[in-house]
Amino acid sequence: MQVTFLGTGTSQGVPVVACTCPVCTQGTSKDNRLRSSVLIQHKNTQITIDAGPDFRYQMLREKVKKLDAILITHSHKDHIAGLDDVRSFNYIYKKAMSIYAQEADQEVIKREFSYAFGENLYPGVPEMNLLTLTEEPLTIGDLNILPLPVLHMKMQVMGFRIGDFSYITDTNYIPGETLAKIMGSKIVVLNALRKKPHASHYNLEQAVNILEFLRPEKAYLTHISHLLGLHEEVQKELPDFIKLAYDGLKIEI
Repeated sequence: MQVTFLGTGTSQGVPVVACTCPVCTQGTSKDNRLRSSVLIQHKNTQITIDAGPDFRYQMLREKVKKLDAILITHSHKDHIAGLDDVRSFNYIYKKAMSIYAQEADQEVIKREFSYAFGENLYPGVPEMNLLTLTEEPLTIGDLNILPLPVLHMKMQVMGFRIGDFSYITDTNYIPGETLAKIMGSKIVVLNALRKKPHASHYNLEQAVNILEFLRPEKAYLTHISHLLGLHEEVQKELPDFIKLAYDGLKIEI
């Protein structure tokens, strides 16, 4: 299985035009981050986790010709805003895109993309087949997927374990039952927004503490704001088994 980090950033603290902070002006390409998402490829199956505002560019950059489904962690705009662009895959494969989301997140998707749902739809609107995501395991093509419920302040967000790979973004609390499901993963990806505490995200210290408890063979930090600091400098502060992820990084599992 191959995992490609399509984006490792966040709308909070994303570099903008004319930004003069050190990360924007002195950083390397690893400090240029699109909104967080991953592409998972295994045998004949390709899926993404989330489809944020950068989804179209991410698909073009990685030359993704086929996409079987999209897993939605939660319905905040930086994780669903790109769903309109599934219409390209609709056009090529003549079928709706399978979108797995919790019921509450489905309601947000229907509201945000109201023009894609209902009767007498305008020709060419994105076609989405909303499928209910629960805590129960599911299978998409060749992939067996175990949802990992976590909390984003008071909002339930879904992480996912696929084989020996566990991916969690937008959380500040992982219940004990979910930690047990993650335990034994060879690779764990976890959010680390910045160094200062945050109300709904792990900061760097908290993320490192969780990863040291889980102790996978390798761990990667994602959903990084430029408030965390320069990639090369922050990397020097981390334990050997923890790496800062960066856009375009590919790992084999």
